[in-house]
Amino acid sequence: MNIILMGLPGAGKGTQASEIVKKYPIPHISTGDMFRKAIREETDLGKEAKSYMDRGELVPDEVTVGIVKERLSEDDAKKGFLLDGFPRTIDQAEALNQIMDDLGREIEAVINIEVPEEELMNRLTGRRICEKCGTTYHLVFNPPKVEGVCDLDGGKLYQREDDNPETVSNRLEVNIKQSKPILEYYEDKNVLRNIDGAKDINDVTTDVINILDQLK
Repeated sequence: MNIILMGLPGAGKGTQASEIVKKYPIPHISTGDMFRKAIREETDLGKEAKSYMDRGELVPDEVTVGIVKERLSEDDAKKGFLLDGFPRTIDQAEALNQIMDDLGREIEAVINIEVPEEELMNRLTGRRICEKCGTTYHLVFNPPKVEGVCDLDGGKLYQREDDNPETVSNRLEVNIKQSKPILEYYEDKNVLRNIDGAKDINDVTTDVINILDQLK
């Protein structure tokens, strides 16, 4: 099965991805992993991508698409894959279609984990970190025994700058704007499957697995 996993920051993509690859013999392939692998193995495209990254520039689509095609052509992905973080634009989606055609395959499902923006704000702004030992807490899901104090060493808990409400709100706004045309694109192709990600984690996993079992 060839699957794309989508969802806004805080939706729980990482958790669901780990559950999917436990159940099905397919690799979880993220954009970052693909780039790191290509660079580490010093492929021609990996070297080209690194030259852009070293200059602090965005890697052009043609290089990114080439790296994606290389990765999806590898042996461990021949029975399928879980693609995460690609495509991000309609041009990339069209390029992925061409890759699939070249490989004689197709995208069977796009799993989109939906969570209301207010809930995402609560999830993303609730993180607190111990300034001494780095232990992570969450005000709702994993609160410290004493507010503002680390359970382990009594260190002061702080909120990272990128977890503050204004930054999180801007980040969500950018991601919503970016993902909307991609979701519409796959909805038009009848492969989009929306999942209620606000439910209990285990229930979300059950919903995802139920969809994927129908693809086998």
